[in-house]
Amino acid sequence: MRAVLDQLESRRAEARLGGGQKRIAGQHAKGKLTARERLDVLLDEGSFEEYDMYVTHRATEFGMAEQKVAGDGVVTGWGTINGRLVYVFSQDFTVLGGSLSETHAQKICKIMDMAVRNGAPVIGLNDSGGARIQEGVSSLAGYADVFKRNVGASGVIPQISVIMGPCAGGAVYSPAMTDFIFMVRDSSYMFVTGPDVVKTVTNEIVTAEELGGARTHTQKSSVADGAFDNDVEALEQIRTLFDFLPLNNREKPPVRPFHDDPSRLEMRLDTLIPDSAARPYDMKELILAIADESDFFEIQAAFAKNIITGFMRIEGQTVGVVANQPIVLAGCLDIDSARKAARFVRFCDAFSIPIMTLVDVPGFLPGTSQEFGGVIKHGAKLLFAYSQATVPMVTLITRKAYGGAYDVMASKHIGADVNYAWPTAEIAVMGAKGATEILYRSELGDKEKIAQRTRDYEERFANPFVAAERGFIDEVIMPHSSRKRIARAFAALRGKSVDTRWKKHDTIPL
Repeated sequence: MRAVLDQLESRRAEARLGGGQKRIAGQHAKGKLTARERLDVLLDEGSFEEYDMYVTHRATEFGMAEQKVAGDGVVTGWGTINGRLVYVFSQDFTVLGGSLSETHAQKICKIMDMAVRNGAPVIGLNDSGGARIQEGVSSLAGYADVFKRNVGASGVIPQISVIMGPCAGGAVYSPAMTDFIFMVRDSSYMFVTGPDVVKTVTNEIVTAEELGGARTHTQKSSVADGAFDNDVEALEQIRTLFDFLPLNNREKPPVRPFHDDPSRLEMRLDTLIPDSAARPYDMKELILAIADESDFFEIQAAFAKNIITGFMRIEGQTVGVVANQPIVLAGCLDIDSARKAARFVRFCDAFSIPIMTLVDVPGFLPGTSQEFGGVIKHGAKLLFAYSQATVPMVTLITRKAYGGAYDVMASKHIGADVNYAWPTAEIAVMGAKGATEILYRSELGDKEKIAQRTRDYEERFANPFVAAERGFIDEVIMPHSSRKRIARAFAALRGKSVDTRWKKHDTIPL
């Protein structure tokens, strides 16, 4: 019996070494953790239960019969984050570059199937050279099996991808179908075709970092939702995000104990809006003033900064935040901000996370680049997402809400439950100057007359009361009472239920 137990321990030790001590040292030399070390940081201490530790590939060609390593380049299993169940896989770059084989893919698929059956999120730590060339089409089939499961799990369980090394070719499409993607600066990259292929085909000379590094995907492409300086910071932040999310689409998001008075008044908000309508202010000040303990986890902070998305808590309950940011492009909606917000709204709705919308939007960004780029179609995505959402929605208009952008930003007309406005809110078809120049075009030569017409228009429409008179605004509230009123609104909406018509699926304007 002792010999058998010793043999088991020996095989476990060999599997835990992955590609061997030399390759582990190489991983550390790059400032990267190994696959198992990453799981130690991500999961609660001692909670990890590993599956398929002894699995090896079945390939025999190209000398692969002599290159078998237990685990086959990926560590899979389940554990807990702050006591809540999560399924994980962590690719091991020390084993054949973390390349995906048929059995490697089967291990990942097994974990994803278990996650869906048991209603728990999946977190994938990606560090792979891509498909294992020696296995040919078998590895490609493995990727397709994973992709199919990503689609099946979408909207059923949260899926989070962390790119912690190379992720190229077909490997990028699995993370692309997950709910959140995070990267590590200077040590991770994603692209469909690498720099060498790009140079051959298009004659462009570009580095891997420029082509698919963290800066590219957080600031330009919007593929990634955030980037962190090292493996440890990335994994700790994933733990923080995980605490905001429900385990699956049939459970409510977790409720955390809170020590912040829901009736807290914030007198500084009374002076947040500048006297001049042309002067910007930071909408994040309002978000932090409303949130429990000023705790806010921002999503896609580096992309489309004219709109803010992220998670906070009110009375311990998770709330998704969508807010125009006046200090960037005056808070205008454009192609990028509409796509960013629409994706976030759809995620919140899929997982029963209430949505708070803070509005200061002068309209859609004008220009040929926007029109040629399809701002109509992309703006419609945000309109569609809000209109389709059935979760509790509370909207607060702080200053400008002009034109179609007023409608799109969770107005009463497209399904928001409670709509508040500050006394500084201006709800109109357009700004007073533009409206006057259209209405009184014949008087444009008389500056004094036009100035008086502009003042008259502002007095009539540059306030929230016309909308309030029609019931489009439920209440005009004092800025300092925003947290109290919004907290009470969400509390009243916790039992919200909406019946929807049966349909196979919608046809969102993609």
